[in-house]
Amino acid sequence: MPLSIILTGANRHDVTQLLPLIDAIPPIRGIRGRPLQKPQVVYADRGYDSEAHQQQLRDRGIKPVLAKRRTEHGRGLRKYRCVVERTHAWFHNFHRLRVRYERLAKIHEAFLKFAACLICWSTL
Repeated sequence: MPLSIILTGANRHDVTQLLPLIDAIPPIRGIRGRPLQKPQVVYADRGYDSEAHQQQLRDRGIKPVLAKRRTEHGRGLRKYRCVVERTHAWFHNFHRLRVRYERLAKIHEAFLKFAACLICWSTL
Protein backbone atom coordinates (compact mmCIF):
# COMPACT_ATOMS: atom_id res chain seq x y z
CA MET A 1 0.00 0.00 0.00
CA PRO A 2 1.47 3.37 -0.91
CA LEU A 3 2.11 5.96 1.73
CA SER A 4 1.40 9.66 1.41
CA ILE A 5 2.39 12.31 3.94
CA ILE A 6 1.39 15.97 4.07
CA LEU A 7 2.77 18.40 6.64
CA THR A 8 0.52 21.29 7.74
CA GLY A 9 0.36 23.71 10.60
CA ALA A 10 -0.98 22.59 13.94
CA ASN A 11 -3.95 24.95 13.64
CA ARG A 12 -5.33 23.23 10.50
CA HIS A 13 -8.15 20.73 10.88
CA ASP A 14 -7.48 17.24 9.47
CA VAL A 15 -10.61 17.18 7.33
CA THR A 16 -9.35 20.08 5.20
CA GLN A 17 -6.45 17.89 4.07
CA LEU A 18 -8.44 14.78 3.13
CA LEU A 19 -8.69 15.44 -0.60
CA PRO A 20 -5.13 16.83 -1.05
CA LEU A 21 -3.84 13.74 0.78
CA ILE A 22 -5.83 11.44 -1.53
CA ASP A 23 -4.49 13.34 -4.55
CA ALA A 24 -0.91 13.00 -3.27
CA ILE A 25 -1.02 9.19 -3.26
CA PRO A 26 1.37 7.86 -5.94
CA PRO A 27 0.25 5.24 -8.48
CA ILE A 28 -0.24 1.80 -6.93
CA ARG A 29 1.86 -0.83 -8.66
CA GLY A 30 0.82 -4.41 -8.64
CA ILE A 31 0.34 -7.20 -11.11
CA ARG A 32 1.02 -6.58 -14.77
CA GLY A 33 -0.89 -3.88 -16.49
CA ARG A 34 -1.67 -0.30 -15.87
CA PRO A 35 -1.07 0.76 -12.24
CA LEU A 36 -4.02 1.96 -10.18
CA GLN A 37 -4.05 5.74 -9.85
CA LYS A 38 -6.07 5.88 -6.62
CA PRO A 39 -7.11 3.69 -3.71
CA GLN A 40 -10.34 1.76 -4.00
CA VAL A 41 -11.52 2.35 -0.40
CA VAL A 42 -10.85 5.07 2.20
CA TYR A 43 -11.46 4.38 5.90
CA ALA A 44 -11.92 7.37 8.20
CA ASP A 45 -13.33 8.24 11.61
CA ARG A 46 -16.31 10.40 12.59
CA GLY A 47 -14.55 13.69 11.91
CA TYR A 48 -14.69 13.04 8.17
CA ASP A 49 -18.36 12.07 8.05
CA SER A 50 -19.90 14.73 5.84
CA GLU A 51 -21.93 14.26 2.70
CA ALA A 52 -19.73 16.68 0.76
CA HIS A 53 -16.55 14.67 1.40
CA GLN A 54 -18.31 11.38 0.73
CA GLN A 55 -19.59 12.69 -2.60
CA GLN A 56 -16.18 14.04 -3.62
CA LEU A 57 -14.62 10.66 -2.87
CA ARG A 58 -17.35 8.87 -4.84
CA ASP A 59 -16.78 11.26 -7.78
CA ARG A 60 -13.15 10.13 -7.80
CA GLY A 61 -14.18 6.48 -7.87
CA ILE A 62 -13.28 5.80 -4.24
CA LYS A 63 -15.63 4.03 -1.84
CA PRO A 64 -15.79 5.97 1.46
CA VAL A 65 -16.13 3.83 4.60
CA LEU A 66 -16.65 6.41 7.32
CA ALA A 67 -17.79 6.01 10.90
CA LYS A 68 -21.17 7.65 11.36
CA ARG A 69 -21.65 10.57 13.70
CA ARG A 70 -23.98 10.23 16.65
CA THR A 71 -23.53 6.47 16.84
CA GLU A 72 -22.22 4.38 19.70
CA HIS A 73 -18.44 4.18 19.98
CA GLY A 74 -16.73 0.85 19.60
CA ARG A 75 -18.48 -0.19 16.41
CA GLY A 76 -17.34 -0.25 12.84
CA LEU A 77 -13.76 0.76 12.16
CA ARG A 78 -11.94 -0.60 15.21
CA LYS A 79 -9.59 -2.97 13.39
CA TYR A 80 -8.61 -0.25 10.88
CA ARG A 81 -8.27 2.38 13.61
CA CYS A 82 -5.78 0.17 15.46
CA VAL A 83 -3.51 0.25 12.39
CA VAL A 84 -3.57 4.05 12.41
CA GLU A 85 -2.89 4.31 16.14
CA ARG A 86 -0.03 1.80 15.90
CA THR A 87 1.53 3.80 13.06
CA HIS A 88 1.29 7.00 15.10
CA ALA A 89 3.05 5.19 17.96
CA TRP A 90 5.84 4.12 15.61
CA PHE A 91 6.33 7.72 14.52
CA HIS A 92 6.46 8.81 18.17
CA ASN A 93 9.42 6.49 18.72
CA PHE A 94 11.48 9.11 16.85
CA HIS A 95 12.21 11.88 19.33
CA ARG A 96 12.69 14.51 16.62
CA LEU A 97 9.13 13.91 15.43
CA ARG A 98 7.59 13.82 18.89
CA VAL A 99 9.10 17.19 19.81
CA ARG A 100 9.59 19.50 16.84
CA TYR A 101 12.92 21.32 17.05
CA GLU A 102 13.25 22.46 13.43
CA ARG A 103 12.01 25.86 12.40
CA LEU A 104 11.78 25.04 8.71
CA ALA A 105 8.89 22.86 7.63
CA LYS A 106 11.00 21.26 4.87
CA ILE A 107 13.47 19.88 7.41
CA HIS A 108 10.69 18.48 9.61
CA GLU A 109 9.00 16.97 6.57
CA ALA A 110 12.29 15.36 5.54
CA PHE A 111 12.62 13.76 8.99
CA LEU A 112 8.99 12.63 8.78
CA LYS A 113 9.51 10.94 5.41
CA PHE A 114 12.80 9.42 6.54
CA ALA A 115 11.05 7.95 9.59
CA ALA A 116 8.32 6.56 7.30
CA CYS A 117 11.02 4.89 5.20
CA LEU A 118 12.62 3.36 8.29
CA ILE A 119 9.27 2.12 9.56
CA CYS A 120 8.45 0.53 6.19
CA TRP A 121 11.93 -0.99 5.98
CA SER A 122 11.70 -2.53 9.44
CA THR A 123 8.26 -4.04 8.76
CA LEU A 124 9.47 -5.69 5.58
